[in-house]
Amino acid sequence: MERTYPLRQKLPAEVLVGGNAVWSRYRQYPVFGLRWLLGRSLLFCSVIAVVAAFIGAGTGVAMQDPGIAVRVGVTQFVAFSLMATLGPALATAVRHRGLPLAWERKAVVVAVLSGMVLSFFIDRVASSYIDQLVRPGLAAAGLAVKPPVLSPVVKAVGLAINVAALVVIYGLFGGGLALRAYFSEHRRWDEHRHVRELSALETRVHDADLRLGVLQAQVEPHFLFNTLASVRALVRQDPAQAEATLDALVDFLRATIPKFRDDRGLHATLGQQLDLCASYLALMQIRMGGRLAYAVQADEALRALPFPPSLLITLVENAIKHGIEPRPGPGRIEVTAEQDGDRLHVRVSDDGAGLRTGPSTGVGLANVREQLAARYGNRARFSLATRPDGRGVCAEIVVPSGVPA
Repeated sequence: MERTYPLRQKLPAEVLVGGNAVWSRYRQYPVFGLRWLLGRSLLFCSVIAVVAAFIGAGTGVAMQDPGIAVRVGVTQFVAFSLMATLGPALATAVRHRGLPLAWERKAVVVAVLSGMVLSFFIDRVASSYIDQLVRPGLAAAGLAVKPPVLSPVVKAVGLAINVAALVVIYGLFGGGLALRAYFSEHRRWDEHRHVRELSALETRVHDADLRLGVLQAQVEPHFLFNTLASVRALVRQDPAQAEATLDALVDFLRATIPKFRDDRGLHATLGQQLDLCASYLALMQIRMGGRLAYAVQADEALRALPFPPSLLITLVENAIKHGIEPRPGPGRIEVTAEQDGDRLHVRVSDDGAGLRTGPSTGVGLANVREQLAARYGNRARFSLATRPDGRGVCAEIVVPSGVPA
């Protein structure tokens, strides 16, 4: 996994932790980023400078020596500034190397721990130097105190307490809290990215449904007008067929109109889509003078499974337009559905004119592919191929069974 957000830019509001106060603005940038390090160092060093000045001044008053005051204050400032910034600075250098995330996390932890170890030695050197500065003055004033003689057990307990205290101090002061913020920042960013990807996916699905609605608005009025024109021509020539056509048209509209009354139109079941295809094929069978035969077959248990709306009817319309109509004589369309493990296979097969050479310019099949990609990603598949017997075309949609469409 690679890092997916820049270190020099402010974090999104959904990822940011901390207010907009002057002393916490550095936290608006990624942890162990350069701007984060500069802001944190400025804050910590400012506080350390004030504390070191008071310590130096107090020591100078006690020693009656301004020179010692300056040296103690400067030593304290340098030592504590290094202790506060060394680990984060090493971690910042690591993070700016652009390592893969798994390696970066390990290297950042090692950098912060290395800074803590170095801080221990810096503290020892600074303490020893300050002790050498003030010891002569304390001895001259008769304030030198000899360390008491302690038993081995007391020394061991004291050493353990001292080590524990140093670990806590170096951990909190030298980057331990920043290390915790670093890992939580990655978690918050992953959550933010997940929400953003879901939002983008919902937008893509919505846009695709709008485009599908436009396509339907273009195709269905044309189909309806052609059907009504056929009925008008049949009224005088063959009233019985005109009546049968009207009955089939009513059945088709009954299967179609409830779908359009749904404001969202995003969800449907396989059974609803099969019924829609069956009513459409019944109407087309009458319009084509009986030369169309069809079958719509699926187990009853599969009808309740979710299936994207308007995709199956698009394949049936495509089979009529490009398969059955261009070829003279009788033709047959079969719509079948079957489940194979956790996959639902739905096929529309015709024995018509077959695939044509050259690029396809139809928007219907392109919309089918786009709808499947938007709803399922790479978990769905659409194929269009010549049937195994060499006659006509078989269009197949494969989607995860039971997954809401």
